Amino acid sequence: MTATVITGIGELVTNDPARDGLLGIVEDAAVVVEGDRVAWVGRAVDAPAADAAVDAGGRAVLPGFVDSHSHLVFAGDRAQEFAARMSGTPYAAGGIRTSVAATRAATDEQLLAGAARLVQEMLRQGTTTVEVKSGYGLTVHDEARSLAVARQLTEHTTFLGAHVVPPEHAYDPAGYVGLVTGPMLEACAPHARWIDVFCERGAFDDDQARSVLSAGAAAGLRGRLHANQLGPGPGVRLACELGLLAVDHCTYLDDADVAALTESGTIATLLPGVEFSTRQPYPDARRLLDAGVRVALASDCNPGSCFTSSIPLCVALAVREMGMTPAEAVHAVTATAAAALDEDGPSGVGRIVPGRRADLVLLDAPSHVHLAYRPGVPLVAGVWQRGRPVV
Repeated sequence: MTATVITGIGELVTNDPARDGLLGIVEDAAVVVEGDRVAWVGRAVDAPAADAAVDAGGRAVLPGFVDSHSHLVFAGDRAQEFAARMSGTPYAAGGIRTSVAATRAATDEQLLAGAARLVQEMLRQGTTTVEVKSGYGLTVHDEARSLAVARQLTEHTTFLGAHVVPPEHAYDPAGYVGLVTGPMLEACAPHARWIDVFCERGAFDDDQARSVLSAGAAAGLRGRLHANQLGPGPGVRLACELGLLAVDHCTYLDDADVAALTESGTIATLLPGVEFSTRQPYPDARRLLDAGVRVALASDCNPGSCFTSSIPLCVALAVREMGMTPAEAVHAVTATAAAALDEDGPSGVGRIVPGRRADLVLLDAPSHVHLAYRPGVPLVAGVWQRGRPVV
């Protein structure tokens, strides 16, 4: 098996808890990659011999970014909705139905081409692991084919039949929940690892969410939850009660929500691109971190409330608007985001330590701080995915 040493790394972010600081930074570092794994990490002067060498030229190397919340399988465009929001129209969950109509009308090939383009766009910006949800089909056939498309692009596929109640079930939401937990779940479970619910006004209440997540668990799918995005509600506490690995959005939290997150260990995945695109208040990451809550960041790339695929933008927003330090924000899109997908084990992602998957990002900058310091600048100079250079 061929080994490659990446040397000349000015700053290496390892996220190794055995090293000093949150990011476990090693200066003047080197990394040896063997196959698809990290084989060795340390100072460049101590690096072992390898079959090939790459010189990072004093630039920073980070773990590949992990995007644990995205909606990439869709058709159509909602630019007019965005323009209306910028003119004062508030965001509401009902806009999802616009994408549903377009997605149902699209072919499988069109859906795959669109999602694949976005995955490649993410990769060029350093995202090496991505979760992809369904949720724009909302029929048995369209949800199953959306997940079959997503499965061609990632292992982390999420069944989101409970996104909103589609127009044909507008007067029978209980009947639609029965469809989601019955025939739709049966058709979608073979293509999914996770199940999700939009627990929000205009979407599904906590009893409906509980029913969907319970049915998903019985089918072998692990739970996720959209919660407290549009206002206060029961979703965050429900996620904590059920012991979900993560709960996403967490924009409107009271003291009981924060206490539940602290006590349960459930990760709060914050999605600052949404607030950027909807002009809602940003989540208070500082409050959560100071309370001992684990915080992840993700893009929520979707055609309506947040059409960005850029994790670097999310890092910059989290630092500028949400009270995170650059180190905390980087940790949130690597190690903690990996944990939100249950990928933080000894052979997982999110850290540059021996045995982990060799997903690496080379910045055209000397430090991780530049992700927030230079917002909007294309700093990703190289990406390795599973040990292979792909950018």
